[in-house]
Amino acid sequence: SRRAHFTAPSHIRRKLMAAGLSKDLRKKHDVRAIPVRKGDEVIVIRGQHKGREGKVLSVYRKKWVIHIEHLTREKVNGASVQIPVHPSNVAITTLKMTKDRESILSRKADGRKARAARAESA
Repeated sequence: SRRAHFTAPSHIRRKLMAAGLSKDLRKKHDVRAIPVRKGDEVIVIRGQHKGREGKVLSVYRKKWVIHIEHLTREKVNGASVQIPVHPSNVAITTLKMTKDRESILSRKADGRKARAARAESA
């Protein structure tokens, strides 16, 4: 529901702020999407800034947005500010790999294989 979504605590927002993987990463890991984190490299696939690439500088869970390197605009007073982008509008091109992330990817891939096997046998 909308209420549950917008009042979700931070640890649940992490999962809700997942981004799809690029086609080559999807093929490599057999996983469709993963929560985005600081240090991932992404490409914007929707909106005004479509095609722009960069590293994730911050994941702002409170505002449901991420900030991407080189995606800034000039304010009238000359200050440079980050442009917020929703994670559903980006694709992850390079993952910042950690042990935890590897286990998440393998767990998701195993579940996908198990579902496929179950579907074949049924």
